[in-house]
Amino acid sequence: MQPTGRRTFLALGLLLTGAALTACTDAPHRDPGRPAGDHSRPDPDEPVRRRALDATDTLLAAYDALLPQAPQLQPLREDVARHRAALDTATTTPTSSTGTGTPGAGTSGTGTSGTGTSGTAAPGATPATTAATVPTTAALASLERQTAQARLADLGAASPALARLLASVSAAGVLHAVALGDAAPAAAPAPSASVPPSASTTASASADATAAPFQAALGAEHAAVYGYGVVGARLTDDGQRTAARTSLAAHQARRDAWQRLLTGAGAAPDPAAAGYQLPFPVADAASAGRLAAHLETRLTTVYADLVAAVPTPQRPLAADALRESALRAHQWGAAATAFPGITDTPAGTSTPTAAGTGTPTP
Repeated sequence: MQPTGRRTFLALGLLLTGAALTACTDAPHRDPGRPAGDHSRPDPDEPVRRRALDATDTLLAAYDALLPQAPQLQPLREDVARHRAALDTATTTPTSSTGTGTPGAGTSGTGTSGTGTSGTAAPGATPATTAATVPTTAALASLERQTAQARLADLGAASPALARLLASVSAAGVLHAVALGDAAPAAAPAPSASVPPSASTTASASADATAAPFQAALGAEHAAVYGYGVVGARLTDDGQRTAARTSLAAHQARRDAWQRLLTGAGAAPDPAAAGYQLPFPVADAASAGRLAAHLETRLTTVYADLVAAVPTPQRPLAADALRESALRAHQWGAAATAFPGITDTPAGTSTPTAAGTGTPTP
């Protein structure tokens, strides 16, 4: 049983984590000496953006080749069109896939890039594949997975905002691959409890830049570990209980990884709170499953923001955590979204507040 004492809202720990990380990245990344609307200077993200757009056009062509025989793929194709629109706009933050607006004003989302494709291979380029070589759903699933992986190769070369978008779109691609029947993305190994040497070295060299965002991520994992303890206690199906234990172990490993990284940066990892207030009552297996989906969905926001908040060598760590939480959210029945981790807060959703402040709770 969790000891009584200082209590914080579980949802608050996750939501405020996202807010803390977003605060590091919400400022525009435009050159401060460049007037608004002045497009005379080249976009430093253009090479990365062009590779991402070319890969997206390949996906769109593959979907279009299959749609006549498989019209059920249309929702996935629409997600990819949203990805293209967002990638084609330097400063537009993508909205929820269920929203009315399409990010990236001025793009048609039809799969034509508007400019020629790059003639040279690049780190983030998708393997050369055309619609003619993607005649089956299985091949399309493989292409989605390969494209998702290729997008991550450009994380270090992108601006923080574009890196965040690439990580989210990559996670969406993995979810598409799973929906299309590819089991490979779901079979990824559990997160390592150790920190890669490059990440630890960077953390030690830039403790101030590393500590705050990773402390926020650590706090979110503390809350997730607590939450899965509640989830596991309410489940009755053996398969679901096994899934809950697996998820709990993954979050414990991720928590330990952030603690090691912070220690390597010379910072004392924040401890877990004595207890957490759940975002809604959890009295049976159905509500336990909803809590698991809630935990993972909130963590996708935490990790999408973390991608943009940390030094570039550590972005893959955050992107990997985003992908895993997106997959687990899907497995627990969370609603699908075109942009895992950077969707808008649904209308009417209140923001939980800390217990003991006198502020009304949701």
